[in-house]
Amino acid sequence: MDWSIQEVARLTGTTSRALRHYAAIGLLEPSRIGHNGYRYYDEESLVRLQRILLLRELGLGLPAVAEVLENQKDQTAALRTHLAWLRQEQERLARQALAVESTIQQLEGGGQLMAQDMFDGFDHTQYKDEVESRWGSQAYADSDAWWRGLGTEGQKEWKERIARLTADWRAAAESGAAPESDTAQALAARHVEWLGSIPGTPGYPDGPAKAYVLGLAEMYVADERFAANYGGPAGAAFVRDALRAYGEREL
Repeated sequence: MDWSIQEVARLTGTTSRALRHYAAIGLLEPSRIGHNGYRYYDEESLVRLQRILLLRELGLGLPAVAEVLENQKDQTAALRTHLAWLRQEQERLARQALAVESTIQQLEGGGQLMAQDMFDGFDHTQYKDEVESRWGSQAYADSDAWWRGLGTEGQKEWKERIARLTADWRAAAESGAAPESDTAQALAARHVEWLGSIPGTPGYPDGPAKAYVLGLAEMYVADERFAANYGGPAGAAFVRDALRAYGEREL
């Protein structure tokens, strides 16, 4: 069974022009072309189109979509991954709706607003554009899907892990330890392990690329938002120098 290009356009809410463009760039070829010149798409083509549209909704450009499709040949496995992300998104939106509904009820009933409940389901995505400009849409999409997949408890544990690492960095810097010391290098190893566990990180899953680690270390000093995490410029410089020494020796 197959469907004409007009039927596919109607079913998907896209346009015949877009489908022809997908074919022109090698992203989605029709399964056959009829004697009348019409393009037809079979079930396999529709599955591929579904993946294309799902990836486009994540904000990926067509070159990035093509790369994902090329690297993930198993369509069923890829769709299972995306389904898991969609269910997480569904859960997040449901929590968000309940939070808004609760706010409305409190406003109408004159009750006290509970700040900790008002923002359940809202995501911290203000760095989306910055991440995409530095490392690409796929990096953001991978890390965002991973973050949502952690769930509430997993996200809490992850934040606690970062807080412990940051506190240990600051303590080491304040103690006067040298960047090449065993203490600093043990922290650098923890830091690199932490970076390497995040999907979307250059080099994932084998470990973060050396250039990425060294570049990020420089950004800790150059960007005051990052420097503040480590007690200011001096603390950030300590982290940078320790990561640089570790990277040159281990990566």
